[in-house]
Amino acid sequence: MPLSLVGVAAIEMPGLAIMQHQGLQQIFEENREQLLRYLRAHGAGDAAEDLLQELWLKIAAAVSGPVANPRNYLFRAATNLMIDRRRSEAQAQRREIEWSGLTDRLPSSAANDPGPDRGLDGRRKLALVEAELAKLPARALSIFRQHRIEGHTQREIAAAMGLSASTIESDLRMVYRLLDELREKLDEE
Repeated sequence: MPLSLVGVAAIEMPGLAIMQHQGLQQIFEENREQLLRYLRAHGAGDAAEDLLQELWLKIAAAVSGPVANPRNYLFRAATNLMIDRRRSEAQAQRREIEWSGLTDRLPSSAANDPGPDRGLDGRRKLALVEAELAKLPARALSIFRQHRIEGHTQREIAAAMGLSASTIESDLRMVYRLLDELREKLDEE
């Protein structure tokens, strides 16, 4: 007996689905202009016709059972479609921003071309900084390089050089003071 009920349900369901599909299509056609206005009012603009077509294709493919209120169902589906579209556009915009940020970091990117004036100015500033750093004691420069460029801790440098932590700090302060003065001088230019 359960087999015959399953068989009957399987036979009756395709006809019922076709009737529901036709009824939903009729309601869709009756409300087509209202759906278009709704989509345009919610930001679809010129793409409203395309969205309406996409809406029908999604609904026609998805409906598998009775819909209690077909008109509300259509408008809710249109709202969901607009939400999906906004999310997609926002994600595309984020992706474009991230991509343009990545391409700007490429060595061959036009955004990284300093141009002749900036290149000359940069070389002049670098020469000034190097000249001023050369005036510092060799030990202070060595400590600075080890700490800031090579990434060693002050404690590691002190142990390796046989100096106290306060001497390391004092030498670093001397270099930082010089760099601050240079930065202020270059910012004034």
